[in-house]
Amino acid sequence: MRFPVITVPDMVRAQRVLIEHLGVRQLAMVAGGSIGGQQALEWAVSYPELVQKAIVVAATAALTAQAIALSEVGRQAIMADPLWRGGYYPPGHGPEAGLSIARMLAMITYQSEEGMEMRFARRLAESTANPTPSRSADLGGRFDVENYLYYQGEALVRRFDANSYLYISRAMDMYNISEGYPSLEAALRRLRSKVLFIGIRSDFLFPAARVRWLADQVRTLGGDSTYVELDSPHGHDAFLKEWEQMTNALNM
Repeated sequence: MRFPVITVPDMVRAQRVLIEHLGVRQLAMVAGGSIGGQQALEWAVSYPELVQKAIVVAATAALTAQAIALSEVGRQAIMADPLWRGGYYPPGHGPEAGLSIARMLAMITYQSEEGMEMRFARRLAESTANPTPSRSADLGGRFDVENYLYYQGEALVRRFDANSYLYISRAMDMYNISEGYPSLEAALRRLRSKVLFIGIRSDFLFPAARVRWLADQVRTLGGDSTYVELDSPHGHDAFLKEWEQMTNALNM
């Protein structure tokens, strides 16, 4: 935890150093979804002379207060785990319960009420093989949606580091494209690339209305922007699931 907080602009600056080292002088396209969408937008604003096209998927100029609040609850679950030890835990013996709970909460924000009702409704779980983060017994049985969350939490623990989770989620929260410029308009006026913004109708984390608004702002300021919306019940994760709609959007 002595390592400095990492920001999305830091990530993009590191990527720029890499392409300079490789001798790349122009990027035909920069594309990404979610935190990758934030990076695509940062590329287009910070280095307009290098980017010909940008695709910003399920991302906006800045997260909402509600999204930041939910992200902080996840981080606190990690830091409240006694095995976190202020971030100085030995490899393989970290805050597994806290990280699992953080992932469970995040998975809810990646979904939508509509999608979760379609997939789970109030069905009871057929299996209780996935343990709870607390390793406690179920309280009055188990719903299928709970089983899903336990599985997702356990799966992330096996392949991800808790401190990395803290740093990456905080970078996502802190991102604001207008930071360092007099205004949002001043930042967006720097755009020279053709930009495709893709929103998702049921996205809770990056609401479609905010993605559409950002595309409209770019166009109002004289930029070349297009907005496409995925009509999906799958929430923020839809860009990882709606392959046909994504393909159609990218081929426009």
